[in-house]
Amino acid sequence: MTTTENNKLVALVTGANRGIGLETSRQLAAKGVTVIMGGRNEASINQAAEGLRQEGLSVLPVVLDVTDDGQIEAVRRKLEGDFGRLDILINNAGLITGEIFFENSSAKVSREALRQTYEVNVISQVALTQALLPLLKAAPAARIVNLSSILGSLAINRDFEGQMATVKPLAYNSSKAALNMFTVHLAQELSQTSIKVNAAHPGWVKTDMGTDAAPMEIVDGARTSVELALLGEDGPTGQFIHLGDQLPW
Repeated sequence: MTTTENNKLVALVTGANRGIGLETSRQLAAKGVTVIMGGRNEASINQAAEGLRQEGLSVLPVVLDVTDDGQIEAVRRKLEGDFGRLDILINNAGLITGEIFFENSSAKVSREALRQTYEVNVISQVALTQALLPLLKAAPAARIVNLSSILGSLAINRDFEGQMATVKPLAYNSSKAALNMFTVHLAQELSQTSIKVNAAHPGWVKTDMGTDAAPMEIVDGARTSVELALLGEDGPTGQFIHLGDQLPW
């Protein structure tokens, strides 16, 4: 077991070929973590991993479409065979479909948009986490980080006069609310173990999804995930966090 021999932590980051997932992989690897970078496109994830290797970082690419049960099982077998455990799971992969303010609004969102969004943002996150849970339990103190969004906060959505009052893509917002629910339920279920489970709001970040209008750089958008991935024994579990601050559900 290559990693257990030198006691390095092992992390899996999904959607790691670009944006926040790539930067999260970079920051974790820079802290001495062996990072397994998952991405749907083989060429893209290999290129992303090679870029980090050129920086002297310890990363390994794997093809992982989180909606593909066969690929989830292949990654599980690889992690089990190579490392025997998983210390960190960052469910970073996510999707937003449709034009954010119109076709995806409550009045117009399609069944297909809802299905596609929930498949990636909720169902696949649950399936991947369940498949890897035995390996997470095999680690001394595993951490699970679910990439959510402040748009998934019911309290924020209910504030009709607030900053986010006009940002109501139903498929995306409700999927992140569902992911938050999964976070709370799993944290409670694992509360008697050493595993901590938290939801992370990265912020509005300059990514393909966030666009150049976003105020935050990618390097800062990855910070919350990295901090939650490396929580100490006294760190929180079952919380919704942005840069160290607790957010309302």
